[in-house]
Amino acid sequence: MEILLATTNLHKIREFREMCKPFSHLEILSLHQFPSYIAPVETGKTFKENAILKAEHAAKQLNVWAIADDSGLVVPFLQGQPGIYSRRYAGPEACDADNRKKLLQEMARLTTQEDRSAYYECCLAVANSSGLKKCVQGVCEGFILTEAKGRYGFGYDSLFVKNDYEKTFAELDETIKNRISHRRKAFERLAAFLENLRG
Repeated sequence: MEILLATTNLHKIREFREMCKPFSHLEILSLHQFPSYIAPVETGKTFKENAILKAEHAAKQLNVWAIADDSGLVVPFLQGQPGIYSRRYAGPEACDADNRKKLLQEMARLTTQEDRSAYYECCLAVANSSGLKKCVQGVCEGFILTEAKGRYGFGYDSLFVKNDYEKTFAELDETIKNRISHRRKAFERLAAFLENLRG
């Protein structure tokens, strides 16, 4: 059975396909296979609202089963920023390095690990052409370093250290990160649904 992961983000596609390997009945497509599709503007005020919006839009427009991810980094001492604006924190055309630089600048006055606490949040929504079928959430708690470390991962991974770990997400082997991440936690809550999904 085909199911669309409604993203063009290569990191997310690779991570999700790896997690879906146990489900041999599923063939994971991505938006790279639908080049004429125009994604909706993310107007939600939460990760959940945006995930549902993206899943329902892709499912209806393309008449497929679709999974959408909306995720990002939340820093409580910055009133929840970058939050849903994680990808465009430093502006609509910002790259990952720009976003990390802005985050470090905004957090420069925060000196203790407690003040620098942060968490990644991921919401996964599943829909078909008739509407939403499932939505789950996963959270991974940790803190933000004062400088980037590591060359793997993407986004804010080189700044984020999960609680009880000594390395950033960008320093960890990808298989370890995929086992402990916010996306993995959300996926685990979706696993039973996917196992029983047969079209």
